[in-house]
Amino acid sequence: MPMSAWVLPDHIADVLPSEARHIEELRRSLIDTARGYGYELVMPPLLEHLESLLTGTGEALDLQTFKLVDQLSGRTLGLRADSTPQVARIDAHLLNRQGVTRLSYCGPVVHTRIDRPLASREPLQFGAEIYGHASLEADLEVIELAQACLQTAGIADLLLDMADVRVIDAVLADVPLDPAHVLRLHAALAAKDVAEIDRLSCDLPERVRADLLVLPTLHGDVSVLDEAQARLQSSDAMQAALDSLRWLSSHVQGMRVSVDLADLRGYAYYTGMRFAMFGAAPGHGTSAAELARGGRYDEVGAVFGRNRPAVGFSLDLKELVAMVPPRPLVAAIRAPWGMDASLRKAVARLRAQGQTVVCSLPGHEHEVDEFHCDRELVPDPHVADAWTVRNI
Repeated sequence: MPMSAWVLPDHIADVLPSEARHIEELRRSLIDTARGYGYELVMPPLLEHLESLLTGTGEALDLQTFKLVDQLSGRTLGLRADSTPQVARIDAHLLNRQGVTRLSYCGPVVHTRIDRPLASREPLQFGAEIYGHASLEADLEVIELAQACLQTAGIADLLLDMADVRVIDAVLADVPLDPAHVLRLHAALAAKDVAEIDRLSCDLPERVRADLLVLPTLHGDVSVLDEAQARLQSSDAMQAALDSLRWLSSHVQGMRVSVDLADLRGYAYYTGMRFAMFGAAPGHGTSAAELARGGRYDEVGAVFGRNRPAVGFSLDLKELVAMVPPRPLVAAIRAPWGMDASLRKAVARLRAQGQTVVCSLPGHEHEVDEFHCDRELVPDPHVADAWTVRNI
């Protein structure tokens, strides 16, 4: 039996008027928030040559990327699954600035599969990134901008969860392991599977094994950093990672802070601090969802010939809009439809002033749509060929 023409692919959905309006209003406010911090908006293309999209991003992004053949060149193209590599390319090759560059972006990305139930395969990704500065101050600015964006959206009670991939790098620094073994260890740590960690580390030096078994327990408030200092083997790399997390957590304001030193999501991508922000919308109870994620990824531009420091964050506007109540709809003015010159001039003048004017087409004067009309344009009873707005 043929499939109905109107059935969409799994985890792909239309966005209807009221939600689309909410998403667009939120998109504008986030772009304005980023601009207020000095971030310039860029618009990378939806598809590129596959090697450009995937260079240096690892297997995970490859599996998430739709691929197709360019009918003009015969080369393989990809639909972007993440905008960050594209923004790194823009910084490296098109802007090519020597100093700090702050860039923001907002556009759809497409995924071949979902990573959790009810997720969309077509997120609307908003993000912001700083290139050219390797400091903790840049890390903090990105965290504060992510916080400001979520607060602009209406999420007030936020939890910042931090980790640093340099911790596990320091633990395994002097241990020669094949990449497959390292990946299995990372997966076990991320899942806090102590039995699997024990099995995978049985042949490692006792001190390294002890550190690996301790890591899954090092999660909680910022006191975890002191516990890690006492229980993990000391090294310059370990000290730098813990000191960075300690400095950032001490300077964050208006958010609760937690630390999870075994959180290795995106390990192959990040080079230092990584974070996630969790929040619950007003009226949604106490359950919190992950709303934004980011961190430092200094190697992202190396494949494009400029190995510049980089830190940033991203979020999915479609996910975020589902968490916050719609903004109040600006009331509109209802007007009759007609070719009368004075009427058309009055409608044009109101629209030029920023008013929404909905003209009722003949025979449909009483239909109700998304726009709430609390006023109407009517003939002025005191002036010929003139129109006035009155409350309904």
